This record gives sequence, structure tokens and C-alpha cells, in this order.
Amino acid sequence: MPQQEFDYSILFVCMGNICRSPTAEGMFLKVLAERAPELRIQVDSAGTHAYHVGEPPDPRSQRAARRRGIDLSRQRARLVSTGDFEHFDLVLAMDELNRDMLIEQSPPEFRGRIRLFLEFAPQLGRSAVPDPYYGGSNGFEYVLDLVEEASTGLIEHLRGRASGV
Repeated sequence: MPQQEFDYSILFVCMGNICRSPTAEGMFLKVLAERAPELRIQVDSAGTHAYHVGEPPDPRSQRAARRRGIDLSRQRARLVSTGDFEHFDLVLAMDELNRDMLIEQSPPEFRGRIRLFLEFAPQLGRSAVPDPYYGGSNGFEYVLDLVEEASTGLIEHLRGRASGV
């Protein structure tokens, strides 16, 4: 089977890669398929900590996503690798702590690729996607709301890049 060509690649990153970043990956793929299927974008997610490597997303994340038609069950947590900074065009952190950890880990020439995901949804008036891990189920719904808004903004940003705007 021929390898698919991608125009762009994006890595979503949180701490353990079982709540926020897999949810962002799943939501972004859904919004991409609905709003911009012509864009060929490779998407993945990873964590800055190895707490859950190899595990599927948190069951609460999976349930919340499934209610919105998103299947996260095939994803498995992995740790950000040094090669990710070269491979991915954008490395999008869910919060400032993880962004700072990524900047520290990244080779200097790739640090410009690291951004906060919510930069693509300035109308939300916040910079971080909160970690729902220790909260109730409404936290997982809120994360979905935030990453849906940011996904829409990111797609508009990528469309602008594709058209040279």
C-alpha cells in the first residue's frame, strides 16, 4: 500500500496522554472530516510523562467522546520523543506547564513549532485546556467543548496557510 502524503502534521500533547491530548486528536479529526476533508493532515498525540504509556485513553474521556460520535478506543498513550519535534509541523500543548516542558525538551531549531492549542480559539479567553482527570464527568465535556472550538480555529488557520493568506 502506498504511503499517504500529508500537507501538514500536528501533535497534540498533555501530561499523560490519556485525557486531553487524545480527546484533542479525536475531535480535531472529526472537525477536519466535517469541515475540511480536502486538507491532508497527519495527527497524533503524546504525553510529556510516561505514567500511562501503552494504555488506552481514560474511560471517562472515551465515554464523553463517544457521545459526540468520536471513537478514541484505538489510541494508546505514548511519550513525546525527540524525533517528534522534527517530524511534526505543529506541537500543540494543552497548557503552559506542558508547553514549557516541550520547549525545554525540544532541540532549539524546532521550538517555534510548539504552541498552546487554545491559541487557535482566542474567543474563549483562556490559554489552557484544564485537566479533567481528578474532576467529575462535566470536566470531560468541557474539554470537548474547548478542543472543538480550537479545532475549528486551527482548521481556519491551516486553510489560510494553504491558500497563502
